[in-house]
This record gives sequence, structure tokens and C-alpha cells, in this order.
Amino acid sequence: MLVFWKQRLVYLATPKTGTTAIEAALEPLASVVIQRPPELKHTSVQRYWKYLAPFLEKAADEDFMVVAVMREPIDWLGSWYRYRQRGGGVTPEKSTKGMSVDAFVEGYLSDPQPEFANVGWQSRFLVPERGPGADRLFRYDDMGSFVHFLEERLDCEITLPRLNVSPAGATELSPAIERRLRGELARDFALYASLG
Repeated sequence: MLVFWKQRLVYLATPKTGTTAIEAALEPLASVVIQRPPELKHTSVQRYWKYLAPFLEKAADEDFMVVAVMREPIDWLGSWYRYRQRGGGVTPEKSTKGMSVDAFVEGYLSDPQPEFANVGWQSRFLVPERGPGADRLFRYDDMGSFVHFLEERLDCEITLPRLNVSPAGATELSPAIERRLRGELARDFALYASLG
């Protein structure tokens, strides 16, 4: 999460949407940088409005614009699947090594979710059922629009480095699993489609 005090702008770091690269590029410009632990780095919109927004608005005596990035839901889950396949740094219960992407998504759709598939929902992160959501959402597959917005708002040129990229790998779902995913994540797919 990044706070730009002068510009009255807050960037919320949706997991698996290029957050490490965005933070690396923008950290020198930010007034507040929260990168660790992951629970704070990836502060959801609901937690922001409940805990941080009142503090910032009181200190600044005005509202901050809240922005975030959303990734296409199947691509987002595929990134989680590939990220958890890497050799080091993943605990055994969170690893997807040796697992098919269909098995990962079946785990994601289970109740309760196994630890390897417990990665949250973008729609819940970005638009809570009660209370306000982000003021503006940008599509991960159109990062250029987000960078352009930031360049205008922060009045500087921005180049995003390539950091913390998930390993390459096949993530194509079987038709049956994809249909089930689209049905159960209808809110995520609708939110993503609404971003134009």
C-alpha cells in the first residue's frame, strides 16, 4: 500500500497484480509505504476505509482517492497457481508443485479451501459487500492506462520494472472446471467486465 500525501492518493496492492513492481517504481514518491507484512501490504478496501481512511482524512482534512488494479479472474488464479509451484519459499501446505491447475481451482472452489488454494477473492478485496469500494479500478492487462493515470496524477514519468514474476507454466482449465469457476465467481467476472 502506498499513500501519496500531496496528491491525496492511496494505492491499494491487490495481490498478484504487479504490486512489487508498482511499489518499487513509486516508493521514492510516496509519503507512506507499507510493504511488510503481507497482511498490511495487501490491505483490502474494507480495511482501508475502516481503519486508515479516518486517520488520513482527519490529518489531511480532506478525502483521498483510492485506486487499485484488478486482474482477469482466470489469469489471476493461474498466477497464484504458478507462483506456488516455485521451488523455494513456499511452505509444503501452500505448494502446488506436482498439482494440475484444475486440481488447484477445484481446491479454490472447495469449502473449506485447502491451504494451497486459500488466496481470497478479488471482488471481496476491492468492493466489500457493505461500505465504499475503491474510487477507481484499473485492469491488469491494460497496465499502460494505470501508469498513464499515475504519471498525470504524480506529475512524473514512470517505468515499471519486472519483479516477482510467477514462473511460466500451463494454466488452461478444462471446460467443466472453467464453467464452474465462472458460475461461482460471477461477481469477480462481472466486476472485471465492468472495467471496460
